[in-house]
Amino acid sequence: MGKFLSKRGNILDRLIINTLTAEKRFASIKNGKAERLYIEQPGQQSQVGNIYLGIVEKVVPGMNAAFVNFGCEKSGYLHRDKLPSFVQEHGSKAEKQGRSISRYVHQGERLLIQVEKDAAGSKGARLTAVIELKGRHLVYMPSGKYVAVSKKHGNPELRKNMLQIGESIKTETEGLIFRTSAVNHEQKEIEQDLQELRDLFSDIQRKSDALKKPGLVHGKDYFYEELTGEIDRHRNAEIVSDDPEMRKKLAGYKSGQGTEANIVSYSGAENIFSFYGAEHEIDKALKRVVWLENGAYLIFDAAEALTIIDVNTGKFTGKNNLEETVFAANKLAAEEIARQIRLRDLGGMILIDFIDMKDQESREEVARILESALAEDKRRTRIAGFTLLGVLQLTRKKTKLSITEALTEKCRVCSGAGHVLSSETMAFRLERELWEYRGSDYEAVLVESDSEVANFFLANEGEHKIRLEQVLGLKISFLIADSPKPFYSVRKLGNVREIFESE
Repeated sequence: MGKFLSKRGNILDRLIINTLTAEKRFASIKNGKAERLYIEQPGQQSQVGNIYLGIVEKVVPGMNAAFVNFGCEKSGYLHRDKLPSFVQEHGSKAEKQGRSISRYVHQGERLLIQVEKDAAGSKGARLTAVIELKGRHLVYMPSGKYVAVSKKHGNPELRKNMLQIGESIKTETEGLIFRTSAVNHEQKEIEQDLQELRDLFSDIQRKSDALKKPGLVHGKDYFYEELTGEIDRHRNAEIVSDDPEMRKKLAGYKSGQGTEANIVSYSGAENIFSFYGAEHEIDKALKRVVWLENGAYLIFDAAEALTIIDVNTGKFTGKNNLEETVFAANKLAAEEIARQIRLRDLGGMILIDFIDMKDQESREEVARILESALAEDKRRTRIAGFTLLGVLQLTRKKTKLSITEALTEKCRVCSGAGHVLSSETMAFRLERELWEYRGSDYEAVLVESDSEVANFFLANEGEHKIRLEQVLGLKISFLIADSPKPFYSVRKLGNVREIFESE
């Protein structure tokens, strides 16, 4: 499933870029399967990485946190450990952990803050005041105070050398993280990168000082950064773009390996995503049920704080005994789940209810397959293991909205519940409400409802309606209206002439 049969040959690795229209998108295809979808709509761009002038609205010592107005709809959450004054203060970690946030920040204070995680649901954005600026080879933290090297550098000698260079070129208060690309460049180029980042931060400070109220100081082109990061991961892929401006912007871009990206032009009448089959992948990424090649299937259910994935054997019966059938279905499911997590860009807590496996070795093997399939995921993922009930727990860093959150809205009929009250339930509610008018001075009532609710009373030549009218002493008239869900409304009460003339 999810195979891309190219209309331009048998290229299995391809990066498709669609930026010709207002909605910007790219799709990453690896070994003929969609591995990642990235979509950015106008007005829905991620704020992660943006730098704002903020004003502290409230300090909450009990949470060791502050809430900061940074010019957006919801105030952001800022923990004590993300304050430069806390990071820079001398003392052991244990000593500092015992100190209240009130020591480091106060209400009304102006702060330069950066968004770490977008607002989602009822939660505001998560913020940091320890600013990070990404360069070509470095991540620069004006108040970070430490030096680190990308975890992708496994060579101990190389890491040690980089750490020594970092300590020699930074000031006492500054922090540096060496990116993956730093290994391919001389110290002189790294120092030049650092100076450019220092100049950028000085410019950000000047702009911040000039602002009178909270607001954006430095915006980040998140789409371009995500795109170039994807290009770095696609060393041998064909890169196809439908936008001359984007091709011009990417011209001469060199990946972390120092190779220049080769961008192929697409100018067909059909949208580039439709032409290469990526549009279909978006539709599938929004579906609750995903079928596997062997006839088993996955069910995705999302809540605000977590995602639950249920694995079912479906049509898959296997060839041997039950345990082998279950194990085979779970192994295939683990690989597809990893792909779906990336495609849907799921974050936070994820619980996977695999088909029950009694053998501990089988459980561990399925967990290893999932971990291996997620190894190249750009977001930090941690597998916590199986619960006593056999549910696999994992967490994936969430910084932006998932595909479902970004492309869909809460259903206006069911308000996101996925269910509406049945016509029978609504009819029983109406009946109870009509009983409240028993013995009143009214002679008749006009009820507006959909046809299904009305039919509960009017079926069998209106048998139930006639019986109810006799008991209540109230003539009932129905006004039928179209509705996407069962409903009723008592529109009018009065004498028989008033009601039946308005019918």
